[in-house]
Order: sequence, then C-alpha cells, then structure tokens
Amino acid sequence: MIDFSAIPWAELAPFIVAGFLAQLVDSALGMAFGVIANSLLVVLGLPPAMASSVTHAVESFTSGVSGISHALQRNVDWPLFARLVIPGIAGGLAGVWALTHLHLGFVRPVVLVYLAAVGIYLIWSGARRAQAYRRMRMVGPLGLVAGFLDSFGGAWGPVTTGSLIAQGMTPRMAVGTVNAAEFFISVTVLSAFIGTLGVQFFAIAASGLLVGGVIAAPIGALVTRRASPQNLTQWIGGVMVLLALWGLVSLTFAPVPLLPRM
Repeated sequence: MIDFSAIPWAELAPFIVAGFLAQLVDSALGMAFGVIANSLLVVLGLPPAMASSVTHAVESFTSGVSGISHALQRNVDWPLFARLVIPGIAGGLAGVWALTHLHLGFVRPVVLVYLAAVGIYLIWSGARRAQAYRRMRMVGPLGLVAGFLDSFGGAWGPVTTGSLIAQGMTPRMAVGTVNAAEFFISVTVLSAFIGTLGVQFFAIAASGLLVGGVIAAPIGALVTRRASPQNLTQWIGGVMVLLALWGLVSLTFAPVPLLPRM
C-alpha cells in the first residue's frame, strides 16, 4: 500500500503543474508537450540534458493515455494513422542516429521558421469558413520528416498537426490522429536514446510530469471534440507561432532557473 504521507508533495507540485499544462495543450491541440515540458523543467532548474531525457521518458506514457483518450472520443482517423505512424517511426530512428553522429545545428532555426509560417497561415485561414475534409497527400513523407525532427526537440506534434490542417483536414481528426501516432514515435525515440546514450532519470521531476500529464490527457481530448473547427484551427496556429517565437528567443537567451538547487 502506498504511504501518501511519505510523498514529498511540496517538491512534486511544480512538476505536476508543469506536466498538466504541457499535456493539456498537447492533448487538446496535438502539439507542444515536449517543447513546453522541456522548457519548464529547465526553468525549474534541471540541466538541459536531464530535462530532455525526463521529457522523452514521460511523454512515452502521457502520449499513450492521450491517444487512448482521443480514440474514445472518436477523434482518430485510423487509415490516416496507419499511413503516418510507420514512416514516423522510421524517421525517429534516423533522427536519433543523426543527432548522435552528425552536427546539424541549422535544423532547429529552419523548423522554427516553418512553424511560424504555418501558424500564421492557420490563424488567417481559421477566421474563414471551415475547410472541407479531403484525402491527405504526402502523408508518408510528412511522417518521415516529422519523426526525424522529433528527436531534435519534440517537433512531431507541431509539424504533423499544422501541416495536415493546412492541407484542409478537419482539425479535430488531425489532432486526435497525431496524438494517437505520437505514442509510437515517442517510444521509438526514447528506446533509441536509451540504447545510444543510456538512461538518466530524475525521479521527482519524472513522477510529477507523469501525474500531471495523465490527469490532463482526457481533458484535452474532450476539449478537442467540443471545440469548433475554426477556433481549433486558430488556437493551433497561435500555439505554433508562440512555440516558434519561444524557440528563437531560447536560441539567444538562457533561462534563469526558478529552483537553482535542483
């Protein structure tokens, strides 16, 4: 039986909040858990390498809960899921190899500019009438590229969700399908990192993120189902622009830890 009185709730609370916020955005809008969680962990005082390993470990669990939640809400297009997930896994493995063997510092600025451009387009298009669903094109290459970029900092959600909606896919189905596929991409990337670099965990941070993320995942899936396509499109576009701006700022300024002792 768990002795709840022995749990260090005061230390755990900031990470529970971080996990909840990151997964709420990710589950509702199909993106940003990796970016938000990693950034918040660094701000809370974790070293960047530790923050990255904890984020990937926790994301493997929260993305699974999120995918199941979206499936229960009928937000998943299963034929599209099948077309997306296998290339995504292949891209994730290639990305881990490239990240550990090559110097590809130019990738992140290019991705950030792409996210900003697609985000601005979605904000603009979301104000117009909802686009009709049509068969998605270039899904395999999109999954391959997004999986590759995911190993560089959690780009799976922003790249795939934004690109599918920009093509005209129904926002609710795009978000749900991307979240369902993300579990397999996250597990693949995490396994490859463990095999290449070994395991590094920070128990308090990982536990807190996991608790907060699991609580938020079903809420985000419900928000996705209830939100109008126009609003969802604009929200996703806004988050993409904010992520791009945050990334560009982080390339210039180092965050000041809130909990330096960690």
